[in-house]
Amino acid sequence: MTVIETTRLTLRQFRLDDAAFFMTLVNDKDWLAYIGDRNVHSLQAARDYLEKFYLPKYAKDAFGFYLVALKTTDTPIGMCGLVKREGLNDADIGFAYLPAFRGQGYALEAAQATLVFARDVLRMRRLLAIATPSNAPSIKLLQALGLKFEQNIVLPKSEEQLARYAIIFRSSLPS
Repeated sequence: MTVIETTRLTLRQFRLDDAAFFMTLVNDKDWLAYIGDRNVHSLQAARDYLEKFYLPKYAKDAFGFYLVALKTTDTPIGMCGLVKREGLNDADIGFAYLPAFRGQGYALEAAQATLVFARDVLRMRRLLAIATPSNAPSIKLLQALGLKFEQNIVLPKSEEQLARYAIIFRSSLPS
């Protein structure tokens, strides 16, 4: 089901038949470096992960991480969406893309549309983002979206220090 559409992209809910793409994405070297190993090393493990962590969020929270695909070919290129994490008072935006689709404005396009969705459809007043402090490309994107650094945090059940960014929605978003 398509949730968000942009000029070049569609963002839709993940399905179990996205397991091969998901396995490739979560085993990308940058995912492993900045997000972490999810121990998804087979198609069955990918299906299990989607079924346990991604699919239930759509019904529970009315949002989640979405598969991002090129509109013209329906080629999956990454993911972007919203998640409610333990230890954060507000939902946060997250994104990841396959290397071949970075540097072409897709991440910004999808993230801007996700911010509009959070503000206008979900009626969120504040949105967070977390990033490993060394993840310069993600931090640059968060800043381009208008999110501002708040503080360094450590989430429950973790020892990793993360930078927390936030945006308070006003009547319009950065274009």
